[in-house]
Amino acid sequence: MESAEDWLVESLRLYQDFHAFDLSEATRVLEWIDDKGVCVAGYESLKKNEILHLLLPLRLSVKENQGLFPERDFKVRHGGFSDTSVFDLKHVPDTRLLVTSGLPGCHLHVWQVTEDSDVIQAVSTIAVQEEEGSLWPRVAIFSSMAPGVLHGARLRGLKVVDLETQKTTYSSGVGDSEELSSLQVLDADTFAFCCASGRLGLVDIRQKWAPSENAGPGPGAAARRWCAEVGGRRRGPGPSIASLGSDGQLCLLDPRDLCHPVSSGRCPVSAPSPAPELLRVTWAPGLDDCLAISGFDGTVQVYDATSWDGTGGQVEPVFTHRGHIFLEDNQTDTAPLVTTHTWHPHKPRTLLSAASDASLHVWDWVDHRAAC
Repeated sequence: MESAEDWLVESLRLYQDFHAFDLSEATRVLEWIDDKGVCVAGYESLKKNEILHLLLPLRLSVKENQGLFPERDFKVRHGGFSDTSVFDLKHVPDTRLLVTSGLPGCHLHVWQVTEDSDVIQAVSTIAVQEEEGSLWPRVAIFSSMAPGVLHGARLRGLKVVDLETQKTTYSSGVGDSEELSSLQVLDADTFAFCCASGRLGLVDIRQKWAPSENAGPGPGAAARRWCAEVGGRRRGPGPSIASLGSDGQLCLLDPRDLCHPVSSGRCPVSAPSPAPELLRVTWAPGLDDCLAISGFDGTVQVYDATSWDGTGGQVEPVFTHRGHIFLEDNQTDTAPLVTTHTWHPHKPRTLLSAASDASLHVWDWVDHRAAC
């Protein structure tokens, strides 16, 4: 077993840049507001949870390395408090508005990052018609002249609500009770959904509910839970959807044929995810065919999909971030679990990751191969 001392020495070779910070409470959200700040929020039940807009240290905000900077820590720019847990948080592009979801899941909450003070204040709520108990609505944003909030805990409750008038502009109109694990807006008229069962679909809101979809990964995978993300930088035809199962199965799909994965592999995870709702797979916005996964343990794994042979066997990551394991300072036998991660919008190999011990890391990994 690698020791913390060994890892610290090795990290000098593994990272171009590495910063570790401690939040006041753990977060499950890392939402960018431009490329200089992120929003985090607590997710504990039965207490008020902070929502914070953090500015990155100057060193992480510049395009190139320009030497030493006086500000070496995150800076709280705005803050507020939510009476509910925050499991999902989305920034409405080109506005100062945030939308949050959590438990209890009977409302979405709309917040404003005030311009003339340091307060994030609640401005309205959006009612969710169906009370789903332990489920909360997944959220995505249609950014247009009249922004819309896409939300739903199950397929039957999927709706797009105009943010200003709160009128429903689209609904699935079906009785399907499949539980949703993720939603993603792709452009002004389409969105993608992933169900916990692995069922994937692409929906055009200009027509009645008629998604292009698969039926899920099949009966042999009934015990798994899945999440997915559509890549926004894929060039031309080919796989642009990554689907991740709680047992470590990772599939790449072409949106033109969701029933037949282009490639698949099994990630080297020691055990199925202990908290499948934290599963996350993300495409690198600045690198072709690179993606990252988390939610299995205290690591974030980065993969290069071009190196897979497509046979479904084990695939090896090109980089594994283990900092949350070796830098955690509690004395328990339980290692922290990575709760979320995100890629920097413009720095190709820079990621942010957060863990259950309230640690927040920013790291720029070194690719020792010729190219990724």
